[in-house]
Amino acid sequence: MDDDSRLTRWEERTGIPLAVGSLLYLGSYAVRVLGHGLPAAWRDLCLAVTCVVWGMFVVDYLVRWRLSGQGPGFVHRHWLDTVVVVLPLLRPVRIVKTYEAVQRRHGHPRLALHLRVIVYAGLSVGLLGFAGALAVYHQEHAAPHATIRTFGDSAWWACATLATVGYGDVAPVTPLGRLVAVGLMACGLALLGAVTGSFSSWLLQVFSRGDDAGPPGS
Repeated sequence: MDDDSRLTRWEERTGIPLAVGSLLYLGSYAVRVLGHGLPAAWRDLCLAVTCVVWGMFVVDYLVRWRLSGQGPGFVHRHWLDTVVVVLPLLRPVRIVKTYEAVQRRHGHPRLALHLRVIVYAGLSVGLLGFAGALAVYHQEHAAPHATIRTFGDSAWWACATLATVGYGDVAPVTPLGRLVAVGLMACGLALLGAVTGSFSSWLLQVFSRGDDAGPPGS
C-alpha cells in the first residue's frame, strides 16, 4: 500500500474523532476562561481535557507527516496544519473541511460552489470570532489599562475586527492580545475577499446567462 492511500485512510478514520475533539478543546478552553466561579476540580478537569485533546492534534500531525513521505517538506506544504498545532484554538475551523469530506464520502448532494464558499466562510468566521474573542479576553481582562474587561467587550471587538470595521472603542493592549488581533485582521480580510469574490462571480454568471438568452421573442 502506497503512502498516499495510507494517509487517505488515516484521514478518513480520524476526521470525525478529531472534529469532536476540536469542539471539546474549544469548549473546555471556554469553560476555563469564562468559568471564574467554578470549583478548582472542574477547572482542572477542563485543563486536562484541553491538554489531552491538544496531544491528539500533535499525534495526528506527526502520523500524517510520517505517512506523507514528504519529510521536512510536509511542514510548508501543510502550513495550515502546522499553524493549528502551534495555535490549537484554530483547530475548530477544520471542522468545515471534515464536514465537506463526510458529505463527499457518503455521496450526499453538495451545494453549488458559490453557496459553499459563502456558507463555509460564514462558519469559519463564527468559529474564528468565538475563538479569537476567548483568547483576547483571556489575555486582556486583567491587564492594566485594558479596555476589554468583559467577554461581551471581547466579542464586540472580534466582530468589528473580522468585519474590518475597526471602531477603535476597545482594543487589545497586551502583546499576545495584539498578536491575536493581527491574525483576526488577516483572516477577516481573506474571508471577506472570498465571499465578495464568490458573490461577484455568481452575479456575473447570472447576468451572462440573461444576456445569452436575449430579449423575449427574439
